Amino acid sequence: MTPNQLTYLIFGIVMVLALVFDLGLLSKKTASMSMQKALWQTIFWLGLSAAFCGFMWYENGMNMAISYISAYLMEWSLSIDNIFVFILIFGAFRVRESNIPRVLLIGILIAILLRVIFITVGVALIEKFNWLLYVFGAILVYTGIKMFTAEHETEFDKEQSAVYRFMRKYLRISDGEPAGRFTIRSNGKIYFTILSVVVVMLAVTDIVFALDSIPAVFAISHVPLVVYTSNIFAVLGLRSLFFLLRSAVNKFDYLQHGIAIVLVFIGLKMLAEIFHFTLPIYVSLIVIVVCLVGAILYSLYRSSKTDR
Repeated sequence: MTPNQLTYLIFGIVMVLALVFDLGLLSKKTASMSMQKALWQTIFWLGLSAAFCGFMWYENGMNMAISYISAYLMEWSLSIDNIFVFILIFGAFRVRESNIPRVLLIGILIAILLRVIFITVGVALIEKFNWLLYVFGAILVYTGIKMFTAEHETEFDKEQSAVYRFMRKYLRISDGEPAGRFTIRSNGKIYFTILSVVVVMLAVTDIVFALDSIPAVFAISHVPLVVYTSNIFAVLGLRSLFFLLRSAVNKFDYLQHGIAIVLVFIGLKMLAEIFHFTLPIYVSLIVIVVCLVGAILYSLYRSSKTDR
């Protein structure tokens, strides 16, 4: 068994165990998570990701391990931004507390499936059309600039969502209390409940974020092993991150600016390869860590001053 095959095997085992235990497939679907439990689970996932990085270093070498942790940190930070949108969506549709864990579970499972599909397609396209990497670089620069200048969203207006309007127009939607159900039968017809609408909104939101995050990971590493593992590990921690951060939506106003700077840097780094200019992989890791930690600390500092 080659080092890559062994790493895939270990990753697969960890992912299956995560789906069974952390995502709650064997637990109560309506059980909410306390802040303390969410904190410990978040620490656990961060620690597990660090341990996997150490295993990858041992099996695959230092460069691949640094590429993995750089890609993971990039995905994890984008996941935080993703979580804030999830929180706003749940608030906009007034989803009951007892229904949130189940809807979140299905949303995360769909996100994992979509990420695997997108990454597989991306790997195939890049192997055939290598010039797509430069297109990804240009997209990242544009996205980063747009994200840096955009205002931080504090609410989600469902009426402005094209997806919501489409579902309203072409599907039978019930506005009644869903009672934990995704479909109901009335007058001999099947109606989708608000919970189904929210699941679709979460899936579409993750697709939008994936269009930024997956090119960003390809910019850090072209190795499929790194792209798959960093993406899935970041998504697996979404559930605990949601319950940890939902009371702190407005405390990370400047995180998107840090992410934006990283996206522009990675995009420019990718475009620079046209001129055969490359940077050591550890430089990307340093830039990612400095920008993200700096953005989080500055956000907390500004938030503390505003609360006084």
